[in-house]
Amino acid sequence: MSIEDQSVIDVIGVTSDGTVVLTISNHLEWCESSLFLLQEKINRYLAFIESGEIYSAYPNAKGKNVEITVVCKHKPSSEALQFLEQCTRIINAAGFGFRHEVHI
Repeated sequence: MSIEDQSVIDVIGVTSDGTVVLTISNHLEWCESSLFLLQEKINRYLAFIESGEIYSAYPNAKGKNVEITVVCKHKPSSEALQFLEQCTRIINAAGFGFRHEVHI
């Protein structure tokens, strides 16, 4: 699964502190089209959380903190970093966690 498959949640897991982590796998180079795909995928994840669909798919998420993590193959460009920082502010303000990691 990847950023290109917009209809699925790539990975759901739980950290040692009990946080439910929804992971987006992004193997694409950073460009305008990949940023758009990422934005759409993040919106899908937020809808999954906010609609309560997460509790149907993963009942153990009830009462736990939820975080979206973007795992990237490529180091983000300056434009991508600005986008990711904006996502962090907006998603944190909505009561969820957000972060990104680069795994080359």
